[in-house]
Amino acid sequence: MRVSLIRYTPEPELAIAAAARLCYAEIGASQLVEKLTPTQVERLLRQVISSGHHSVLEHASFTFAVDGISRATSHQLVRHRLASFSQQSQRYVSYKSPDYVVPPTVAADADLKQIFDQAVLAAFEQYRKLIEAGILAEDARYLLPNATTTRLAMTMNARELMHVCSIRLCTRAQWEIRELFERVRDEVTKVAPIIGSALQIKCITLGYCDERETCGIRPLREDIL
Repeated sequence: MRVSLIRYTPEPELAIAAAARLCYAEIGASQLVEKLTPTQVERLLRQVISSGHHSVLEHASFTFAVDGISRATSHQLVRHRLASFSQQSQRYVSYKSPDYVVPPTVAADADLKQIFDQAVLAAFEQYRKLIEAGILAEDARYLLPNATTTRLAMTMNARELMHVCSIRLCTRAQWEIRELFERVRDEVTKVAPIIGSALQIKCITLGYCDERETCGIRPLREDIL
């Protein structure tokens, strides 16, 4: 899996701080950008994040190149509708060699991994036979397993990133999508450390777990009421 931040709002934290201050200022956002100090920017961002006034976070967006995740994970990913995705098409891209993800639980057992590999490679071999027989890639792809890797571009604003990370960084999320957003968080932190620090699982902020079962990081809500 490879995750790279390829584009983002210039000075994203300054843009958010200026938008937050604008609501109570007599001058415009362009003037605020010139006047705000780094200390003021940090204070404003932390106030916005802690108070729950998250709409201003939508003024900063981040675009990531994601390569090598499985189709199983991309199917989970696109459920987050307040984001933009452009994904490599299996209709128009004909795969010439197998590239797939093996879950750690399978990889840990040599016998089970052999079963997994054989099944994936057999499916791919039949896929190639259909392609070579003249079947369109869009029809041959029905044979490809969920383990097949994909590439995509993903854009989210800071508010949506906070929401998605609050769910997908949870230890109860599946391992691959959790790893994806750990890398997303690392990329954001490089250019926007305050925003990056806010990309955390929701139980940390809530002080309790609101799922049916807790992993143990925080107690269930009913256990502390």
